[in-house]
Amino acid sequence: MTAVDERGVAEFFAGFEPPEGLEVELLRGEIVMTASPDLVHNMIVEDVLDQIPRRRWSRLQTQDVDIIDEASEPVPDLVVLARDALPGSGRLLPSGLLKLVVEVVSKTSVIRDYTIKRSIYAAGKVPAYLVVDPIMAHCVLFTLPAGAGEDAEYQAQLTVKFGDPLSLETLGLDLDTSEFGTFTGVKPHRYP
Repeated sequence: MTAVDERGVAEFFAGFEPPEGLEVELLRGEIVMTASPDLVHNMIVEDVLDQIPRRRWSRLQTQDVDIIDEASEPVPDLVVLARDALPGSGRLLPSGLLKLVVEVVSKTSVIRDYTIKRSIYAAGKVPAYLVVDPIMAHCVLFTLPAGAGEDAEYQAQLTVKFGDPLSLETLGLDLDTSEFGTFTGVKPHRYP
């Protein structure tokens, strides 16, 4: 029997074809499969995307991201980078090019979005990580990444309730959160 290290998992993941209807990510050496998101989730992603000017920013949905020195290839709900920073091709977008990563919490992604992915994006030096949470009806913006590996963390955190504007300084705009939908009948959680 051959032991599989993180590189072996990454090589397997690169050629893995998931079943239809599942989203797949590599998070610190673990392959995570989840069902496709629901309508509330997708409408929030669309609303955020619509508020970011296309002439200035590339706004990509479900783009595989390469985190340097990590056995991780997360697939955020939305990534934003300067239009002139966009590479010509490739499956993996280097995290160093990103200005903002957005994850919309689903009923099953709370822990991943608030803890695991937060650390992964901080390790990748993504300057701003936005968690939009339709369970708690708020947005949490993490900024100032520091540290490396599993010890990486964001040094600043701002929470804004749905309905209040959220200043995204990295993009030079205020995000209108007034039309973000919420999940009904879902038990509140304790994060961030």
